[in-house]
Amino acid sequence: MPTKTLLRLLAGLFAISLVAAACGSDDDGGGGEAAACEVGATDGDLAIFNWAEYIDEEQLAAFSDEFGVGVTMDVYDSNEAMQPIIAAGNSGYSLIVPSDYMVAILIAGGDIQPLNKDALPNLSNLSSDFQGLIYDPDGSYSVPYQWGTTGLSVDTAVVGTDFPRSWALVFDPAVADEFSGQISLLNDPRETMGAALKYLGYSLNTSDEGELAEATELVAATSGRLAAYNTDSADELLTTGETAIGHGYSGDMFTQFLETDDPSQYVYFVPEEGGTRWIDNMAIPFDAPSACTAHTFINWLMDGEQGAALSNWNYYATPNDAALDGLDEDLLVFLNDDSVIAGGIDSLESIQDTGDFEVNYSDAFIEAKG
Repeated sequence: MPTKTLLRLLAGLFAISLVAAACGSDDDGGGGEAAACEVGATDGDLAIFNWAEYIDEEQLAAFSDEFGVGVTMDVYDSNEAMQPIIAAGNSGYSLIVPSDYMVAILIAGGDIQPLNKDALPNLSNLSSDFQGLIYDPDGSYSVPYQWGTTGLSVDTAVVGTDFPRSWALVFDPAVADEFSGQISLLNDPRETMGAALKYLGYSLNTSDEGELAEATELVAATSGRLAAYNTDSADELLTTGETAIGHGYSGDMFTQFLETDDPSQYVYFVPEEGGTRWIDNMAIPFDAPSACTAHTFINWLMDGEQGAALSNWNYYATPNDAALDGLDEDLLVFLNDDSVIAGGIDSLESIQDTGDFEVNYSDAFIEAKG
């Protein structure tokens, strides 16, 4: 089977659980009406609030040159860090990149505005696997940006090659104590509490207080052997030798491996107990100062050439069908390596909005970190 066909199949398997649950969902909430924008229109400079190392500055410069607007970007290290800034208003940002479950939270809070799809003709390039998703069933508020997984990376020069493909590397003292002070976890409540929950055999979307309490105790007991809770540079901590085991995102890790003298020294995998699959999305805050420029940027990035350039730089998978033919061979090999997901596709879960229980995750993470 050709590699691009495998990638489409994997994308479909990743997205199907999100699509299947979408039937009958409503788009309640959302901030106001869609902006009255023409295709390619701009109404000011573009301020982006995004994850770190998620788009090439040169690609942003290319957009700036083509449309004659300034582009700036600030970064956040978790959805929970971004959300209150956007919800408070007057953030100054016109484009944000929330993950799947956070899109639902932002819609419910009226924190993002409906999209004007007439200004987004390149939506025709969006794979059918990324339409009808549970968190935004009609795609009224968001456009998928990239997708991937969250797992562990290991420096085999320190850990060796005969190690368990398990969260035990972090959470089981019998395994992890050997690497005390050389382990990092993401500074992200849903991801890190979710990892502990998966290790314990629970869903990472649990709303059971007892299960979350067990996970809180586990993370708290692990804190003493950590080098850091770090999202922005977990990949660099690993390849500079500051850590030997790092919790992180698939593309971040693989891109960093390729910058080393010997990429084969490092291994990324989703542990056998399971982990997170996610879709990040582009959305426009309810009070965006340059909503038309944001629409134009979204449409531009959904062009096949720009979509391929994005993935070839950050090494995440694209939801853009028109981009697939432009993906680098190294990226396709990584994306199609089924050994990466140690427990198989069925072991993966997408983080979902747990409603009023969300605050419990944030509180539990704060408690566990101490």
